Amino acid sequence: MNKIVLLTGFEPFGGESLNPSWEAARRLDGVELAGARVHARQLPCEFGAALAALRWELDALRPTLAVAVGQAGGRAELSLERVAINIDDARIPDNAGRQPIDRPIVAGGPAAYFSTLPIKAQTAALRRAGIPAAVSQSAGTFVCNHVFYGLMHALAGGPARGGFIHIPYLPEQAAAHPGAPSMSLDTISAGLTLALETALTATTDIAETGGTTH
Repeated sequence: MNKIVLLTGFEPFGGESLNPSWEAARRLDGVELAGARVHARQLPCEFGAALAALRWELDALRPTLAVAVGQAGGRAELSLERVAINIDDARIPDNAGRQPIDRPIVAGGPAAYFSTLPIKAQTAALRRAGIPAAVSQSAGTFVCNHVFYGLMHALAGGPARGGFIHIPYLPEQAAAHPGAPSMSLDTISAGLTLALETALTATTDIAETGGTTH
């Protein structure tokens, strides 16, 4: 076995006591999938520091596949992100108290990067397994998009593929957010496992509707 998957999640932020992205990612640490071993790493929820930690892991592990995972409270499914944009525009401060507004992530960098994951094949596989999933057209402008863009910038021109997956609240978090949807940790973990397996085994993506009208 010589393939490595880097799977990242975030520390808690915004007053939460946990972050489901890390709770799910760390469950997969050391798991072997389709001839690859998963290495789970936690990133700080901080602009700049998150990318520094990510770049260190990319240099140390040299993964074949790198997938970042983040919490998206209010979403009801696993969201396979299509595009990362070159902008930080924080609605709330990060965990270091920073709140950049309309600031490029990489000065002079491309306006956007597309995921190199087979996001439609992953979405289809998740739905067949009964796990709610959808292609998402926006990863926001907070630290999740910051990491997604930084990941794709770091991988650009190289052989490794990468992308970003947003996940819902856990049920214990949703209790503090009336009306917010949630998903069990078991379901999220199973979904991430299937998404990684599909990324490792799919040779091409599928042509299937994943767009929106708004």
